[in-house]
Amino acid sequence: MATNDNGLIEGAPIVPRPSRSLMIVVSAPSGAGKSTLCNRLVDEFPKVVYSVSCTTRAPRGDEQDGKHYYFLSKREFKERIKNGEFLEYAKVHGNFYGTLEDTVLYAMEEGNHVILDIDVQGASQIRGSLARLDPRNPVRRGFTDIFISPPSMEELETRLRGRGTDEEAVIRKRLDNAKAEMECAKEYSYQIVNGDLETAYQELKTVILSALGV
Repeated sequence: MATNDNGLIEGAPIVPRPSRSLMIVVSAPSGAGKSTLCNRLVDEFPKVVYSVSCTTRAPRGDEQDGKHYYFLSKREFKERIKNGEFLEYAKVHGNFYGTLEDTVLYAMEEGNHVILDIDVQGASQIRGSLARLDPRNPVRRGFTDIFISPPSMEELETRLRGRGTDEEAVIRKRLDNAKAEMECAKEYSYQIVNGDLETAYQELKTVILSALGV
């Protein structure tokens, strides 16, 4: 089915164009299906795009600056931290990763709905950053957060083991992390249980449309 100029609304009848763009924060334990659901949303709707993060690590393979990441020096990254330019950031394995407010804002000003695929700590940082912004700021106005859960810890373990790619110690660590992450689910405006992929995807689309008020 064709989309209208929202890039989100399918088919007839024609509905009013939403008055704002969304910044969609999505978190989930590893193995809950977050990437699959978000990728389907991006593939189906041209106005839904991923945010491009910054990193201090070197490019890998065919990675391009501005497409896969914005590659910054550690000095520049720390300077931007000092200036309060990041909505969220973290240091992972000796390198910094983060999301610039301006990056999200520019994408939203172009009429896009921006997905941030981040963990619960990053989502918490973003909530703190938004609280300091003017209520009229488009990033703050468009903030929508969604937590995706597995139907049970048993099912999550089955999925992780079914991948056949992780050592036992890694699986146990992911399960331990999942328990802690799922305790944060109540902090999110929307929660989706991914027991059936198609059902979960339809719920995700409904959440987005609800957030748009259409």
